[in-house]
Amino acid sequence: MVDVNIRYEPLREVVVMDYVRFPTVDDLVRFTNVTAGGKTVGIYWANGVAFTYYPLSPRETVVKSAIEEKRAYWAFLAFAPMPEYQKTVETREKIIAPIIDMSGSPLFQKTAEWLKQLNAEKQQK
Repeated sequence: MVDVNIRYEPLREVVVMDYVRFPTVDDLVRFTNVTAGGKTVGIYWANGVAFTYYPLSPRETVVKSAIEEKRAYWAFLAFAPMPEYQKTVETREKIIAPIIDMSGSPLFQKTAEWLKQLNAEKQQK
């Protein structure tokens, strides 16, 4: 048997460079479908929020930051409230998107919490 050490080292920070809140999950599905050139794209779900993100290209400086500083950079994040999880969403245009339940991921749980806070702050203004 091989002696292997396995260690969990979570990110310490995610830097979101831009974001947009869509009023409905259907709008989020339409957006992801267009940005993917009409291909099926999965959308993440955690803690009442559906979202997708676009990381910066894995250039040397981005990889170095992830490894040395435990920091990830997301160029863009799109989200919509989705109180109840469902496995797929179908829009009126018949675009079907799988929804991936990521509620078991601490990173995605924190992301959802942050997005809910953004949403609440925006509604107060």
